[in-house]
Amino acid sequence: MQNAHVIVEADGGSRGNPGPAGYGAVVFAADHATVLAERRESVGVATNNVAEYRGLIAGLEAASELGARTVEVRMDSKLVVEQMSGRWKVKHAAMIPLADRARRLVSGFDRVSFDWIPRAENSYADRLANEAMDDAPLIDEVRAARAAGHGDSTTEYRVATSAPNVEPARESAATSSPGWTGAVGRPTRMLLLRHGQTELSVQRRYSGRGNPPLTALGREQAARAAKMLAAKGGIAAIVCSPLGRARETAEAAAAALDVPVRVLDGLIETDFGDWEGLTFSEASQQDPELHSRWLGDTSVTPPGGESFDAVRERVEAVRRDLVASYPGENIVVVSHVTPIKTLLQLALGVGPSLLYRLHLDLASLSIAEFYPDGGASVRLVNDTSYLA
Repeated sequence: MQNAHVIVEADGGSRGNPGPAGYGAVVFAADHATVLAERRESVGVATNNVAEYRGLIAGLEAASELGARTVEVRMDSKLVVEQMSGRWKVKHAAMIPLADRARRLVSGFDRVSFDWIPRAENSYADRLANEAMDDAPLIDEVRAARAAGHGDSTTEYRVATSAPNVEPARESAATSSPGWTGAVGRPTRMLLLRHGQTELSVQRRYSGRGNPPLTALGREQAARAAKMLAAKGGIAAIVCSPLGRARETAEAAAAALDVPVRVLDGLIETDFGDWEGLTFSEASQQDPELHSRWLGDTSVTPPGGESFDAVRERVEAVRRDLVASYPGENIVVVSHVTPIKTLLQLALGVGPSLLYRLHLDLASLSIAEFYPDGGASVRLVNDTSYLA
């Protein structure tokens, strides 16, 4: 059986102990060279030991999903190795359920061995854990805002993508595993920011290629979003639609971050043609049959306008260029409802129904990641906590 024997290396860390924590795990083939899967995730405020156990669990889960029967676990945590080997007792309350969960996973294999290795030999998992800890401030801030009762519209999504060497029969199992991506490498992270309020958005009218300016509230929303982004830092670039409302929003972020704005025509909103400036009801009354078909078929074009399929084609081209131009970087993408939904659709790998069902508030933030091997994940959708 392919991948019957694998090597799992795992690590975890906490900046503050306890503090912002994260784990990393990598599954190698028996040759200890071929990477079969990676996992990394920030886990909020936790201790080093808790994060290390979380890394072990993630690695064992990945090995199970790959169909492994024997597993070599290699970690630089003496505590975890000795406890899982049965030589040390698990005494800390926070680690007892984690150790139990790890043992249940171990029982599903034919054989599992645990070996301590020096930190220098665990560099792959250590790197993943540090990347997860780099993520922790952004994710934990959103979680804290939600716990405080703000940003109720915020939702986090994780999407599974198959590792390059996963057997086809195992891909469905990997895809169904929440919180795991088999993607390899550091992704280009796109912070997808919708522009602030305009008069057409207040009136709930189709606003495509028209160019209404931001309202006073829209400018305030842009300023709050800029402040939030500046607090996060680590942003390599800002790109935006050529339309004024997006450029105003992007320029506020640029001033706060001291990063120039790059205008990309492909990020422009859908051309609604003759429906520009109309309400939903007005467009439906003007072209009842066409409007009805347009609401369920992405190939249908509004009169004198542009189909959602055409939008997807140009947004996909932008996505490819951004991943190639900013590998492993954080970039702010300021755009409109349809291009942002399309980028989320591409990251999630789902059908066009998302375009009709997903709601995005004005000046909301979503986060999509695109990996160099073609994998993708969505970390955040429609966060507005910073606007409260």
